[in-house]
Amino acid sequence: MRTIYLLLLFAGLQMQAVGQKKPEDKQPVSPEALKPEIDFSVTVQNTVTIKGQRVPYKAVTGSIPVWDEDGKPMAGVFYTYYERSDVTDRSSRPLVISFNGGPGTSSVWMQIGYTGPRILKIDDEGYPVQPYGMQDNPHSILDVADIVFVDPVNTGFSRPVNNEVPKSKFFGINADIKYLAEWIATFVSRNKRWASPKYLIGESYGTTRVSGLALELQNKQWMYLNGVILVSPTGLGIERGAVMSGALTLPYYAATAWYHKKLPAALQQKDLVDMLPEVEQFAINEYIPALARGGTLEDAQRREIAGKIARYSGIKETVILQNNLAVPLNLFWKELMRDEGFTVGRLDSRYKGLDKKDAGERPDYNAELASWLHSFTPAINMYIRDELNYKTDLKYQMFGSVHPWDNTNNSTGENLRQAMAQNPNLYLLVQSGYYDGACDYFNAKYNMWQMDPSGKLKSRMSWEGYRSGHMMYLRKEDLSTSNEHLRSFIMKTIPAAGKGAKY
Repeated sequence: MRTIYLLLLFAGLQMQAVGQKKPEDKQPVSPEALKPEIDFSVTVQNTVTIKGQRVPYKAVTGSIPVWDEDGKPMAGVFYTYYERSDVTDRSSRPLVISFNGGPGTSSVWMQIGYTGPRILKIDDEGYPVQPYGMQDNPHSILDVADIVFVDPVNTGFSRPVNNEVPKSKFFGINADIKYLAEWIATFVSRNKRWASPKYLIGESYGTTRVSGLALELQNKQWMYLNGVILVSPTGLGIERGAVMSGALTLPYYAATAWYHKKLPAALQQKDLVDMLPEVEQFAINEYIPALARGGTLEDAQRREIAGKIARYSGIKETVILQNNLAVPLNLFWKELMRDEGFTVGRLDSRYKGLDKKDAGERPDYNAELASWLHSFTPAINMYIRDELNYKTDLKYQMFGSVHPWDNTNNSTGENLRQAMAQNPNLYLLVQSGYYDGACDYFNAKYNMWQMDPSGKLKSRMSWEGYRSGHMMYLRKEDLSTSNEHLRSFIMKTIPAAGKGAKY
């Protein structure tokens, strides 16, 4: 009996050390047994040095359910939560809730590439290095804010409870916003963070998500935010049409051509940020009116405009005329370096690709994405399973199936405007990479102009640009600068004690 008692005591101490049941004790016997833990967590303790300061923290990995109208669990949503552990009063401690995009991709990118306390090992420009591994992030915002990284359903380790749950509950602009708002409210309640200043940050499609969440949280969960951060934002449902779409990409073309030294000497010798305003002014004052005139544009004017577009884009005038003055993005990525046998990347045009043949209208593959998956996939699997001690045989979905995705009724830009109009404490920061061709920087500026046509909100909106692409934080210099912009934004938007904003 004494032997049995000691064995039981030892097992209990093991479980107590983690604070939860140990997932490694479970031995799946079949693929059907590989079901997600829908209400479960594991906690580890660690420290990181940020800006020369030692920051102790706990990292919690786990899953919290989302429920249907009858109170039955529909899915387990996986998250990683970093909480600074030497803080005694969390009522004024900011909480940042972080999403990536896709819409079918996990939070891996910003978690181990941008704001988290541990980041993957890459070179100074963001290319993979081997052997793979992780390192401390000296620029993480964990010194000023706690962070939770959330994986929507079918990304990361998040899964529906079974195949009978309708996909329409998760896979669509507004369904996504609805269930994630409810999940956020549950997370905030469980972790006693209702008093904390709260921020949403989203990247790529994650910007569509958090723009919609700002109003959904406010109207349906009665949760009011202090800030929304859009990293490489989408169009947010803001109408553009063929004319605007054709013209707004030109400054991105110019930035990419400048990087690859395809511009005339007079432009090439200027610094990037000194050259771009000239292109922006041309796009607004001449290019948009020319495209609006369509076939009524005089031949001489058409050639004049084509010549200027060629000068700013690095694309031959003949190609521009053949495309009625509006060169499609796919053709630009294929055409810019065609004579040298390269394509340029979609999400980051600093990356070059090699196609089977130089002919054609679009690249064979996304050179930058292949490089990023090479870097991130081993690192996140090693990190979560080995360092954070989350044991599961589930596949970590870098990109999961979220089809069919309902893209109708996208009014997320207007949702964010309404949230800001109703909440004078809510501020907006937008971050863009100059070499991002999927969510380009000038379209990000256009979002802000059209969200706030009256100009009444512009004092609460800010924009920052970086000399990299969609994931601008992969470049070492921009990792430091962009995190510092986040840190400053958070600190300046925390309300002073006992004071609130009003109109």
